[in-house]
Amino acid sequence: MRLKEIHIKDVTIKNNVFLAPLAGYTNYAFRRLAKGYGAGLCYTEMVSAKGLKYGNENTESLLYTDENEGLTAVQIFGSEPDVMRLACENPVLAPFPIVDINMGCPVPKIYKNGEGSALLENPILAERIVKECVKSGKIITVKCRIGVDNEHIITADFAKRMEDAGASLITVHGRTKDKVYAGEVNYKEIALAKRAVQIPLIANGGVFSSADADKLMDETGADGVMVARASLFNPQIFCALTGTPTESKREMFEKQLKWTGQVCDERFTTVFMRKMASFYVKGERDATSYKERLFACQSPSEILAIVREMWN
Repeated sequence: MRLKEIHIKDVTIKNNVFLAPLAGYTNYAFRRLAKGYGAGLCYTEMVSAKGLKYGNENTESLLYTDENEGLTAVQIFGSEPDVMRLACENPVLAPFPIVDINMGCPVPKIYKNGEGSALLENPILAERIVKECVKSGKIITVKCRIGVDNEHIITADFAKRMEDAGASLITVHGRTKDKVYAGEVNYKEIALAKRAVQIPLIANGGVFSSADADKLMDETGADGVMVARASLFNPQIFCALTGTPTESKREMFEKQLKWTGQVCDERFTTVFMRKMASFYVKGERDATSYKERLFACQSPSEILAIVREMWN
């Protein structure tokens, strides 16, 4: 992986390996873990602009951060330009200088609401959203897909529109909305988008190893890569991509458990960390048995006992 700094307007990111926004996963503890393993920039879970407008408690709970985490980008979603700008200006987003706009989420309820990947079908509205959000004074970036399906590929044109509207970086997931997370990544379309813009472009999709990252960079000419699902099974993939020293799975897990417990209640910590442990044991001996025991745990201490038994 060819590492380099990424300049997003007047902010410098130490390297070009990013952690994707992952709904239900990229909370404070997970982002801090990824950052420690070398990720240059991490994104929050996507947050509803309307939720911010109406002061939704669950929405605001997704945005916890502190000085230990460092620079982080927040991702928001919505379809109303004025509401999106208000979200950017919300004091809750004050710790986040970079606001990413989700224009790629394929989840049906998001799409049917005219948000996420639905904005690929309405580039004029997408432009208005970016222009309004830029007025907030935040650095605005966009994450999109190459189109909603193979009959409606719009990557290069859409990327140029977002740049012209004021976006300072664009991330392109090289699949169409209808493919969700399956199928081959379309390197050609990402490459076309890269050639269409002057702002940094990050390529997303199919990175599960250093070889995958190298191929994605070579085939697309992108400025960097974004890692998504692979990080759920192995957060230390960022070590492999950036040359950061690794540590044992036990050390990794205990760190994540501690940080999660510091900012979340016991119930959430238990549910979240037994889910993470089930990812981490995949492919190991007796993984099925350990998963069954993990999902029966009712407290963080019970999970920790099983983890220490697995990775003694």
